[in-house]
This record gives sequence, C-alpha cells and structure tokens, in this order.
Amino acid sequence: MRRQAVRKPALPWPTLVAGGLVCTYVTVFVLAMVHTSYDTWGALLVLPALMAIGTPILARVAATNPEPRVFRLLMLAMALKLLCAFPRYLMAFVLYGGAADAKMYHQKGSALAYFLDNADFSAGIHYDLGMKVAGTGFIIIVTGVVYAITGPSLVGGFLVFSWLGFWGLLLFWRALQIAFPEADTRRYAKLVFFLPSLLFWPSSIGKDAWMMFCLGLTTYGVAKLLSRQFGAFVFIALGSLGTAMVRPHVTVLAGAGLTVAYVLRKRPKEVSALGPLRMVVTVAVLGAMVMLMLQQVNTFFGTSGQGGDAVNQVLSETSRRTSQGNSVINQPAPEDAAPAFSLNPAGLPMAVVSVLFRPFPFEASNIQSLFQSVECFALLVMFIRGWPRMRQLPRLFLQRSYIAYALVYTLLFCWAFSTINNLGILSRERVQVLPLVLVLLAVPRPESDRPAPKRRARAPVWRVQPGQWGAAPVPVSSTAPARTEAAPPPRPWGDRTDHDHD
Repeated sequence: MRRQAVRKPALPWPTLVAGGLVCTYVTVFVLAMVHTSYDTWGALLVLPALMAIGTPILARVAATNPEPRVFRLLMLAMALKLLCAFPRYLMAFVLYGGAADAKMYHQKGSALAYFLDNADFSAGIHYDLGMKVAGTGFIIIVTGVVYAITGPSLVGGFLVFSWLGFWGLLLFWRALQIAFPEADTRRYAKLVFFLPSLLFWPSSIGKDAWMMFCLGLTTYGVAKLLSRQFGAFVFIALGSLGTAMVRPHVTVLAGAGLTVAYVLRKRPKEVSALGPLRMVVTVAVLGAMVMLMLQQVNTFFGTSGQGGDAVNQVLSETSRRTSQGNSVINQPAPEDAAPAFSLNPAGLPMAVVSVLFRPFPFEASNIQSLFQSVECFALLVMFIRGWPRMRQLPRLFLQRSYIAYALVYTLLFCWAFSTINNLGILSRERVQVLPLVLVLLAVPRPESDRPAPKRRARAPVWRVQPGQWGAAPVPVSSTAPARTEAAPPPRPWGDRTDHDHD
C-alpha cells in the first residue's frame, strides 16, 4: 500500500512579498554602507525607525475615528510624505547644486551635534550658530538636536523634517474633525495629505517643515479651545512658541485669527457667573500675546515703529528681501529699494488671488514653476466649482468660530505675503496657509444643492384579482396599497355557464 505524499501548504503571497522586500532592503543597505557615506546610508536606518514610531500612533488615531478605512489612508499619507523627502533632496543638491539653506543647516547642525554628543557646552556653540538664536539660528539648533539622535545624515535629516511636516498636516485634519465635525473631513483629508505643494515643500531640512508642525500644533489647540476641551492652551502655547522662534509674523496672524474666533465662539446655554469675566480675561491675554509678537516682529526684521508704521516697515522689508532671483515680479526701481505699502484693504481681493493662485501658466519660467502653476490653476477651478459651498461662509463665519479662525488667518496671510516679489519664494511660503484654505473647500454643501438620493427600483408584485381566474396577472405598485375587488357570491354546482358535453 502506497503512502500518499503530504503536500506542505504554500506560503501566502503577502509573506513572500514581505520576505523579498526585506532581502532587497538588506542588500541595498550593505551595498550603501560599502560605497557611500553615512550621509546617504544613514537614511536607511532613519526611514524604518520613523515608520515604526508613526505606525502605532496612526493605529491609535484610526481606532478612535469613525471614518472607514482611515488607517490605510493615514499610512499611505505618511509613506508618501516620507518618500517626497528624496525628490526634495535631489532638487536642492542635484538640480540646484547645493545652493540651498539645507546645506548650511546640515553643516552647522552637524557641528552642534558634536558638542551635544560630547556634552561640551562651554565653547563653540554660539560660534557655530554664527547668528542670533531666533530665525535661522533656531533651525540650526533643531537640526543639531536631530543629528544628536540620528547621527549627522543629510538624507536622514530630510526624512526627519518631512516626518515632522506630516504630523503637522495630521493635526490640521484632527482640528477640523474636532471643531467642525459636520464638514466633509474625508475630502479634506485627501486634499491636505496629497496636495503636491504640501507633500513636497515641507520635506526638507529648514523652516517650512518646522512651521508646518508648529502651525498644526497651534491650530489643534485652537480647535480644542473653541470646543471647550482640556489641554487647549498647552498646544497653543507650544505651537506659538515654535512659530515665534522662526517666523514671529506668522504667529501674529494666527493670534489675530484666534482672538476673533474666540470672541465669536458660541456660548453655552447655562452661563455661570464667572463666564463673562473668563472671556474678558482670555481676550486680554490673547491681545497681549499679539502685541508681544508684534514687538518680536520688529526685533526680527530690525525695524522700528508703532502700529501701522511698524507693519508698513515690515512689509517693505519683506519686499526688499524677496526682490531677487529669476522669478521676480514687480521689480522696484534702484532708488525705491524699500517701497512703502498702503494698508488700504481695497487691495485685499487682488492679494488673495496673487498669493493663492499664482504663478499663472503664462508666468511659468521653468519646469518647476510650470508644475506649480498647474496646481494653482486646479485649485482655482476647485474654488470656482465650489461656489455653492463658498456662499455659506458669511453665515458660518458667525455660527462656526473655527471658520472665522481659518478665514481671518487666510485673509491676513494673503495681505501680508502679497508683498513677496519672487514667485518661487511665494510658492514655498504658501504652504503655511494652504491647510486652512482647504478648510473652505470642506464646507458641507447646502441642503438645497445636494442631489436627491436615488431610489432603487423594486420588482413589481404580480397579483391575480379575485374572481378572475382566467385573467392575466396584474402588477401591483410596491408603494400604493393593493386594490382588490369583492369576490362574487358562490354559484350552485348545477348552474354552469359553459356548454354541456353530455
């Protein structure tokens, strides 16, 4: 009697694919260690570490989220955001030949990491910064701290900063869910996680990724404050401190939006005796923060003045600093190197169009600006098609304080950054306002413009009317009640209406 051979079960294809990826990764890692420096192969250590840290956090977020398949969406967004660090690196060090701020941050951050690793704080730190702590110096400190943990890897640094930018986008998404739950959060997630500008620009060692992370912290705190949730001021304080150390003028814009939104916040029906006093104290604190940030802005830009004069000087200085490069627009004359800007709000509509939707396709001077113009045009089309949503903004401005925060910040940002004379710089700076601009596209459509739900056609019910045994069946509507006729009285057996065939 032959013994039947027992077949071993075949391995499932996901296991085979995972095994192949691991073998490929190990092979690439070994080859990179032999042929490249730690600047390159260090990224192969940083990338899986960042994914390992982020995955359980995203799983926890998805577990408490009512939307379906949100974990898959968040994992795809994080992976794509990390992968965008590589084209951002190639643009800075291959296309531009290293003529980028990331090179300086890497060099000075590596030197600072050496002192941090050796716990030598007695000398050299201020010399290595080479400048004041606020602004560029603060990003050098952040880079040095990152390199003290990961090691001075240039590509690894790009990955870490891109990872920070992703968490900023996640905080923007969570803020909308908390403060405006009836919004189309699914649509907002697809826009904020996959818009090319938000994927690409905040993926480099520099201020953009840090600002995205800190603005996300601030906005998350604003949403918790407007929804009366615990811990709001902690997030607002941390986010505001982070933005103030790099770009304090953006902190002023966020503070102004927060102040307006807090004043318009819906009050509870049962108001305690301390309610009005608490509101006055909070508004006074927020106003004081805005004034302090204005003073910090004067120090940051090296200007002097009070009120409108200070703002005018800051805008003029911004225009002067950005009036260089190949993408310059509105080039000032040499004798008018620092033009004065009017504070008249009549120019606000043009400022909104200029900041949010330029460069136009006919203004593209190279392949990079051409790609940017395509995205700007697509964004403009989305706003035009979303006009039914936009019509609700005046009402929502008063009813939903988070919409007030987003609108005030957006309008002030467009007014302030319209002084930038370089379209390339403007495309990069624009990412600081895009997450809140996209909130306007997530406003739910009004009831009158929503299509009526389609009803599935049901098969007709065929029924034979009583007393009509030879008749064909008649369809009966599934919605209307069946119409029946009274049955005729029974006839005697001998009374036959048909012919006899005896």
